[in-house]
Amino acid sequence: MRVELDNLTKRWGDVTGADGITLDMQNGEFVAFLGPSGCGKTTTLLMVAGIYKPTAGEIRFDERVVNQVAPKDRNIGMVFQSYALYPHMSVRQNIGYPLKLKKTPADEMEKRVQRVADMMGIGHLLARRPAQLSGGQQQRVALGRALVKEPSLLLFDEPLSNLDARLRLTMRSEIKRLQLDLGITSIYVTHDQVEAMTMADRIAVMKEGKLQAYAPPNELYEQPRTIFIAGFVGNPPMNLFDAQIVQEGKRYLARRQGFEMEVPHKQGSRAVGKGQVVVGIRPEDISLAQNTGITGEVFVVEPLGRDNLVDVRIEDLHLFVLADPRQPLQIGDPVQLQIDGGKVQLFDPETEYSLLWT
Repeated sequence: MRVELDNLTKRWGDVTGADGITLDMQNGEFVAFLGPSGCGKTTTLLMVAGIYKPTAGEIRFDERVVNQVAPKDRNIGMVFQSYALYPHMSVRQNIGYPLKLKKTPADEMEKRVQRVADMMGIGHLLARRPAQLSGGQQQRVALGRALVKEPSLLLFDEPLSNLDARLRLTMRSEIKRLQLDLGITSIYVTHDQVEAMTMADRIAVMKEGKLQAYAPPNELYEQPRTIFIAGFVGNPPMNLFDAQIVQEGKRYLARRQGFEMEVPHKQGSRAVGKGQVVVGIRPEDISLAQNTGITGEVFVVEPLGRDNLVDVRIEDLHLFVLADPRQPLQIGDPVQLQIDGGKVQLFDPETEYSLLWT
């Protein structure tokens, strides 16, 4: 099912939960709503579900406006953060409850519940009650209950937040594989950018009720359109600092106290003459060099396993760098940095928009 949101807005008096959200989701697409708490992502999801009524704008399912359609008539399945299982019911009864409400014949209901339970890997747990299940098993029951309705649209509201890190990784893979196999259009609300980046076909980044960007994960990562996106998408986050872009002959330089680096013509020509700009560079695009580069000293070393995250201080500037853990580094050691100028991002500090991609 194709889903379109057109200038979707929700207000409660002076409080705005979602402000003019416009985007489209193609049939079978997996879309993530990403942003910090209070950004409007769950408010938007609940309007799509029909739980909230929009203050303005339209919601269209396959070009049909559904603003006034009741939630039970929208053919959606929803998975909540809290699982929302009935504790007095067995797994079989929990999964089959939506079919019971539809007065589905008993034999058909049993077949569909068993098929979904087997698909979720919990076919042997149908007689148990939720209290007898692990967190991951409860989440599978909640997902099975959403799928047994054979919905046209699946809605996920931070479904993995209550699981431990290892189980979240497993469930991410299972949900994405299941969604691909079934081809159901899905919306996934999360504040975890790793979940959004690894699962979604496209990501809607939201801040303070407004849509910041709507693009595939790689585009958000490599071509951030705002300072907020640059800092929010990516782990570890992008280094962001003020500098001035100056031209010397045919060279363009980003310069601040104790720091100077050359930037490519494309970046420099768009920023020269604008005064102070915000420079962005990801930790993986900075490397430790030998006898050349920008001089600084090690402030902190954080072991991450595969890499070390090194905080390098250059005067009053701190840059985070990913380094090989086999390279011995101690606090206070002098180091030299080589920065990939082609990966440098530049932003207008007043509008907070990119000078390169907007």
